[in-house]
Parts: sequence; C-alpha cells; structure tokens
Amino acid sequence: MLLSGGVDSAVLLAHEARDRIAQPVYINMGLAWEADERTTINRLLTAPVFADRVRPVAQLDVSVRDIYAPSHWALVGTPPAYDTPDEDVYLHGRNVILLSKAALLCATRNISRVALGTLAGNPFPDATRDFFDAMARALTLGLDHPIDIVTPFSTMHKPDVVRLGITLQVPLELTLSCMSPVNGQHCGLCSKCRERHDAFAEAGVTDPTGYVNPTPR
Repeated sequence: MLLSGGVDSAVLLAHEARDRIAQPVYINMGLAWEADERTTINRLLTAPVFADRVRPVAQLDVSVRDIYAPSHWALVGTPPAYDTPDEDVYLHGRNVILLSKAALLCATRNISRVALGTLAGNPFPDATRDFFDAMARALTLGLDHPIDIVTPFSTMHKPDVVRLGITLQVPLELTLSCMSPVNGQHCGLCSKCRERHDAFAEAGVTDPTGYVNPTPR
C-alpha cells in the first residue's frame, strides 16, 4: 500500500495489516516535504500496531523535477494558503505516477492488491473509481500481472479516519500531514494543516499535533 506518513495512510496501513501482511511503499517524487515524510514513516513504523504484520517500507524513486516548473510550489516548499481549496493543490499526474511505480514493484514480488487512502469528497480527477478501475486494467495488461487497486476509505471523511485510527491504536501524534514542515513539525499555516486541525475537531478528540505556528482560526 502507498504510505505517505499522514493520518489517512497510517490508519489505512493499520487497517490493512489486521487481515494480511502489508507492504508499505513510499515513492520519492522530488517534492519539498518528502525528507520529513520519510523521517516520519521510519518513526511511525516502530509503533506496536505495525509490528509483525508490516514489512519494511519499500522506497522507490520517480522524480517530477524535470516536468514541473522549477518555481512550482510543491518543489520550492511554498504551498498555497491555509484556506486554499483542495482543487488548488492538485499535483498533476501524481496518482498515475504512484500507482505505476507501485504496480511494477508488485509485479516483481507477486503482489496483486494495491491500496491507497483516498477519502470521500476528493475532487481530483485521478481519485475517482473510474480512474482506478481503468488504471488497474491498463497495469494488468501492461505488466501481464493482475493488479487490483482498492480504496477502502473512499466512503469516509477525515474525522471518520481519525476515530478509526484511535480505535486501531495508531499513534496519530507521529503522523505528518503538512506541505511545509519545519524540522519535521507541522507548519500550522498550509491547507493540509487546516484539514488535520479541522478533522480532529470534528472527530471530537484532542488534536495531539504540535504546530510551529498557531493555526489562523
């Protein structure tokens, strides 16, 4: 499964590992926050909930630095503002890249199921069921290996995932959901920090996150 170290993917990993051995995959695309995500994942995977049923993370590389403009906010680390709608932080082709590379790894390791933590209300064109089904068929044909792309949380919203994470005993305080982290901590000013802050509030639980800057609201 694709693991970023954020709340959604961390909870999905714990959820998947209940019934099967899980292989987390992290893909480096050359984005500004990836070093902090990798550090987060290494710390997160030492938690007891991931013991025994989670394999060491597989780190793969597919850079977009030769495609995105050098000034792109995701490369220079200057994400849109706190109240920016999701549509404005779309990274073109991200799921195409992530799923293609993950599926290739699967084909070499005789794995047929790829999971990712897409949630309800995701507005991006590469996060629809039609896209995932088409992508799975193309990868199955191109790799001559069955690939099934699943999104177990596609009917859930982030507050639901927070509640599930607490039930599964996922150390949510060790996760990272930020596009401009400061020494591994949440900036408190980007739209991902807003989503995280609001999700804990809507879930009715205390937000364990340490934000470097007070959230604007």
